[in-house]
Amino acid sequence: MKFDRIYEDYSLILNRARMIRLGVAILFVLLVFYYWKVQILDHERYWKLSEANRIRMVSIPAPRGVILDRNGVILADNVASFKASVIRENAVDPASSLKTIRALLNVPEDVLQKRMEKFRSVPDFVPIVIKDNLTMEEVSRVEARRYELPELIVEAEPKRYYSFGNLAAHALGYLQEPSQEDLKSESGKARSLGDLVGKTGLERQYQDLLVGSDGSMLEVVDSLGRRQGEYDRKEPAQGKTLRTTLDFEIQMKARELLEGKEGAVVVLDAGSGEILALASYPTFDPNKFISRFTPEEWLNLVNRDDHPLENRAIRGLYSPGSLFKVDMALAGLDSGVITSRSTQYCAGRAFFYERPFNCWFEGGHGLIDLPNSIRYSCNVYFYHLAQKLGIDRISAYGELLGYGRVTGVDIPGEKEGLVPDQEWSRTVRKTAWYGGETLSVGIGQGPLQVTPLQVAAHTALVANRGRSVRPHFLVPDGAETGGESPSGEGRGAGLVPIPENVFEEVIEGMWRSVNQGGTGRGARIDGFDICGKTGSTQIISRESAEKLGREIMTHSWFSGFAPRVNPRVVVTVLVEFGGLGGTTAAPVARELFDVFRKKNVR
Repeated sequence: MKFDRIYEDYSLILNRARMIRLGVAILFVLLVFYYWKVQILDHERYWKLSEANRIRMVSIPAPRGVILDRNGVILADNVASFKASVIRENAVDPASSLKTIRALLNVPEDVLQKRMEKFRSVPDFVPIVIKDNLTMEEVSRVEARRYELPELIVEAEPKRYYSFGNLAAHALGYLQEPSQEDLKSESGKARSLGDLVGKTGLERQYQDLLVGSDGSMLEVVDSLGRRQGEYDRKEPAQGKTLRTTLDFEIQMKARELLEGKEGAVVVLDAGSGEILALASYPTFDPNKFISRFTPEEWLNLVNRDDHPLENRAIRGLYSPGSLFKVDMALAGLDSGVITSRSTQYCAGRAFFYERPFNCWFEGGHGLIDLPNSIRYSCNVYFYHLAQKLGIDRISAYGELLGYGRVTGVDIPGEKEGLVPDQEWSRTVRKTAWYGGETLSVGIGQGPLQVTPLQVAAHTALVANRGRSVRPHFLVPDGAETGGESPSGEGRGAGLVPIPENVFEEVIEGMWRSVNQGGTGRGARIDGFDICGKTGSTQIISRESAEKLGREIMTHSWFSGFAPRVNPRVVVTVLVEFGGLGGTTAAPVARELFDVFRKKNVR
């Protein structure tokens, strides 16, 4: 009995020993398998992880190309700057470290949270810019804490700088962080979500030329992210220099003359279509976009009643007012409806469709022919002409002369305007066209809409006696840009099928308007043969204007060219709520003509 018990105890011990040996054997096999898996099967993966832990690829941002005026004045340059970014995969305690970073860089909590949320979907190894334009004090604070914050890095980068603040802001454009669409767009060439890309103007149009190519280097760091060295450095290639057609002095004068107003100025080389100045007011300082707006700041800017971001020169749609009488005269002469000697009696008003249509000059112009109807801008003369032509023929000539479509200028966002006809009324308004509307269009009112740039291009066409030009900013085939002549939709250089003598007869009226006491006399300069036309676009009814004051009744226009023979320059001015074109816009144009004359551009 005692022997049996001893045998049972021995067997139990033996079985337990066997189980222990089996367990040890299994554990050994597992360890061998794991070692084999790490060293053989997953060797390449863990080798890469090990390398990444001590070597990281660092991008070296390329400076954007410099933007110059036609004479080499730097309009957009680059200056040295520092930015702080977070690489989330390096964070030991993300929540705690973000709190520390927020305090270290004085970044508002809501701003930091929104920024991290915005980029939550991007990989953890992609740097997220936390703050731009660091002061040297902030750089020092970050460097002092980088051992405990390996995810926080400071990088030097070139920062865009607009040398003259808001000068030519709507032409140059501004930079912002890329949208998801920008990142996917090959033409956008956005490198990452922390970069800035052109959003408007030349910065947008020529993003692919201006952006350059980033450099790179392999940076050796320790486990705490401390830099130990570098190799395989590849220097960045700066973007192309963009030499534009803008003239610094004329552009400065345009800004000065528009300050405190709302409106636009366009100055063109009459022969080539080169844009010497383009100004829209109110304006903005594109430098402010570089530091990134808070959501509240951005909303305040875009919701302003005076719309400073809107490029009125290419996107503002206005009735041309009496400027359109030039088109009416060309249409009447070319179609044979009138001759330059055709007369009409103006008594200050005329009756059509059993109601009066007023001339701007209540006393009337008396018996008046075509050149003098342009000279004095007689409404009654053009009411009668409009009735004879009819809206469809008026529309056809308006489009022939460049209205109703984009000019093809080489900045994005241009609007095409509207030259109405009966079909437009039927298909868009769903109503019939009324005869009284034809009379309104005949003096540049009604649903007719144009942009200041279209008016300038149209004036160049008249100055060139039917040869059109395409307004543009890029110097054609410039060596610095490697660019080509501007391209795009709209009117290019070509001839309008209207005889030159027809243009001469209309130009005679434009010359008289400025030089023989007409409505454009405010633009006159002795010794500089300016031809032009004023316009005053009615905004509210005459009855409302009498209550509120005549001076806010109209937008003020002037568009003209000089000299009369071999024209060299076109000036177009629009002043919103400026009153009569002859008293507000024409004097502004005179100042711009004078700057051009004194500079003797070309």
